[in-house]
Amino acid sequence: MSRFSQFLHSHWKLISVLILALITVLSLTPQTELPTVSGTDKTHHFIAYTALMFTVAFVKPKQWQWIAVFFFCWSGAIELIQPYVNRYGEWLDLAANTGGLICGFIIARIFAYICKKTS
Repeated sequence: MSRFSQFLHSHWKLISVLILALITVLSLTPQTELPTVSGTDKTHHFIAYTALMFTVAFVKPKQWQWIAVFFFCWSGAIELIQPYVNRYGEWLDLAANTGGLICGFIIARIFAYICKKTS
């Protein structure tokens, strides 16, 4: 098992919680003004949720599917809360988040396959 793989297997819970906390804080920090143009942040949403799902999908613990559903629901809850903290809550953000979760899963499984082949 590679050092990368060992590190993720040892610390996947901590990494996931830290990424989820960072996403939550960045998404719910109140803004003094709403941005003049909404919808330009979809790439950031996609990348953040790709990173969030990557570790869980790489390690693939027993209940990984429920963790993925939790991430999706958390993402939806953030979008519902955002208008109350002077942010935009957008369904397209939820779509970008979901796409990121799917992409994170695919990339992680490719990496896991490569790590398995090289060890």
